[in-house]
Amino acid sequence: MKRRPRPITIEQHAWQRGIEYRAEANLESLRRIFTIPESNGATLAKIDADISSNLDGFLHEHIVAVEKDLAEIERAFSSPDIPDDPFYVSAYTDFILKHLVAQSVRTSAPGFVGHMTSALPYFMLPLSKIVTALNQNLVKVETSKAFTPLERQVLGMVHKLIYGGDGDFYAETLHDPRRALGAFCSGGTVANITALWVARNEYLGAEAVARKGLGGALAERGLKGLVVLGSKRSHYSLSKAADLLGLGRDQMVQVETDERYRVIPEKLLARALELRDAGYGILAVVGLAGATETGSVDPLDELADVAAELGCHYHVDAAWGGATLFSRTHGPRLKGIERADSVTIDAHKQFYVPMGVGMVLFRDPQRVAAIEHHAEYIIRKGSKDLGSHTLEGSRPGMALLVHAGLHIIGRKGYELLIDLGVERARNFARAIEAHPDFELIVEPELNILGYRYVPAELQRRLRAASPEERQAINRDLDRVTKLLQKAQRAAGQSFVSRTRVEAYQHGGDVITIFRVVLANPLTTDQTLLDMLDEQLAIAARHAEIQAILARLLPSRAACAAGV
Repeated sequence: MKRRPRPITIEQHAWQRGIEYRAEANLESLRRIFTIPESNGATLAKIDADISSNLDGFLHEHIVAVEKDLAEIERAFSSPDIPDDPFYVSAYTDFILKHLVAQSVRTSAPGFVGHMTSALPYFMLPLSKIVTALNQNLVKVETSKAFTPLERQVLGMVHKLIYGGDGDFYAETLHDPRRALGAFCSGGTVANITALWVARNEYLGAEAVARKGLGGALAERGLKGLVVLGSKRSHYSLSKAADLLGLGRDQMVQVETDERYRVIPEKLLARALELRDAGYGILAVVGLAGATETGSVDPLDELADVAAELGCHYHVDAAWGGATLFSRTHGPRLKGIERADSVTIDAHKQFYVPMGVGMVLFRDPQRVAAIEHHAEYIIRKGSKDLGSHTLEGSRPGMALLVHAGLHIIGRKGYELLIDLGVERARNFARAIEAHPDFELIVEPELNILGYRYVPAELQRRLRAASPEERQAINRDLDRVTKLLQKAQRAAGQSFVSRTRVEAYQHGGDVITIFRVVLANPLTTDQTLLDMLDEQLAIAARHAEIQAILARLLPSRAACAAGV
């Protein structure tokens, strides 16, 4: 039975630090929390300075995380009791700096290359304070005022990046309350759901769905159901969308990919026609511009042709790769995205803004009418309230941070960042291929790649193995990859994630690999070479890894035995 950790309370922490920790629980003290009186100015300045100093130290550390067991960290957050009396802000801040900030992951570290989270430009920190302090709610103009036209402008800027409309088009649509170029949301998941929500209501009729429900609307059209078709590498949020919109997860049909992990348009079309003949409506075709696991870009232009032939909605999930459009060198890889009916882009990825900022853009700004909702107290018909066509109601003014990035970094700055990430990925891929003990599995199309640790002798054995022997070896190597990734994560010096993909160089076997995402401009080629050295060192001293390799390599076992 797992032993429950004993909690560390804020009282105990304060006692250990010798600081005053309780405030009075009365109305006057509570009122002071909501104002900044002159008497509290010095205290506020000190707390702000302490936090800034602490964060500055945290962000300048190049390690990914402190090597500390999660169960030990849980002790500080194990009590379900709500304190009766309030704490001084200084005492609470001190507690959080020690038990939360110090134990967080440094996603800005150069060696944190396993996920789509990176270092942020320094100006995002003070500007985020504006978003918090003003506390604007973008659901309606009455609680956002200037933030509403700012958000509409940002949507126009990103819309033009994708679709390239002319000046007259944006002059007519940017601030037109009857139309919307897109919507801000908390991330790619909500953006993908919003795009397919529009597609569903357009296909069946918004009134029919609202009046009869999904089942009734389908029956009226004589359909068994609606299907969405996309790649096997599609993000899981698309299955969530199919679930939430009542289509069913099985109706998110995943089609096989080629050796570059791109969906095969001919097979997608053939599968769609089979389903249509079986009585299903083809709701949408989804293309990927930067698959989450492999970074691959589907043939977007060909998929646009398929969607046109099927007469269905065409959506491109460019949550990761959409920013590639900034690059004159690599942007053309997304040719065909401008033909999409809707596009998802996450600003908290390669636009380098804090977490919680996604966007969905629509080629035709009239399409959001399919999901409009109104209420008499807000988002009235004819108003410029943005909440009339967003899935989420209350939202913060995060558009300010995207607006800041687009102006302070600018198109040329983003182009440099994109080009750097792609170049870094290519350099790392070449380093892996040149190293005798690593194997490149997923070549980078943009700035994501996949590889694994396989000693040179074992690579030779794999090439000569029968299919059955190869599969058995790969199962053991899956275990090696998992153990190595976990040990590297626990050490906290650097971090790669892991996933499972088809290894086409190994007969299409599905194997476990390291996944690397190279978007942090602080990461260097040397950072990545050092990471390979660290992985070799971890493997050499890891008893279970060495036992597996000894079983797979008799010569190694013989050497270990002194033969």
